[in-house]
Amino acid sequence: MNKVYGSASEALEGVLHDGMLIAAGGFGLCGIPELLLAAIRDAGTKDLTFASNNAGVDDFGIGILLQTRQVKKMISSYVGENAEFMRQYLSGELELEFNPQGTLAERMRSAGCGIPGFYTKTGVGTVIAEGKEHKDFNGETYILEQGIFADLSIVKAWKADPTGNLVFRKTARNFNPPAAMCGKVCIVEVEEIVPTGSLEADSIHLPGIYVHRLIQGEHEKRIEQRTTRAA
Repeated sequence: MNKVYGSASEALEGVLHDGMLIAAGGFGLCGIPELLLAAIRDAGTKDLTFASNNAGVDDFGIGILLQTRQVKKMISSYVGENAEFMRQYLSGELELEFNPQGTLAERMRSAGCGIPGFYTKTGVGTVIAEGKEHKDFNGETYILEQGIFADLSIVKAWKADPTGNLVFRKTARNFNPPAAMCGKVCIVEVEEIVPTGSLEADSIHLPGIYVHRLIQGEHEKRIEQRTTRAA
């Protein structure tokens, strides 16, 4: 089975549809599947729900899909760097489901493992717990969180072999692996595709069984907030 495609648009062919749930990797502006997000924008797919740690910034990441009004709901942890997100949310144009970062990562990972839900203490007594089942274990209250079973996962890795075994770099490893696990279809963009067998087994962060399609491309390295000091 050939998993390597020539471009982001080719890799997304036959997968996109209006109203779908997409799990997207990335942490801040690190490890964002920017090529796939641009291809989704160009495809015009609308009424999308995104499960992602953040919504990018106004002109990068998921922010480019907010500009074109293709996103109807975000399931996120942090959205503080995106003025357009703020405008749409405050005006009632965009739905938002806040999740603590650990809860969001575990909701993705659980779905990837076939686990429909789990109990956690995180969020008990806050707005996060509203409308969710509560249960006591050993005198402590927990809330039930449901796994995120996405229609599509889009992630970014550093290296892959043609079978889809992935290696991530540094912070990009935070949300990309669980996001990759929870989609019915997982499409990955990478900086480099290396020959099969060249990756050490112990260095592989996510096995190729989770990956359906691969693309290789050039990526922009952005820093969210640059802090400098005088020389």
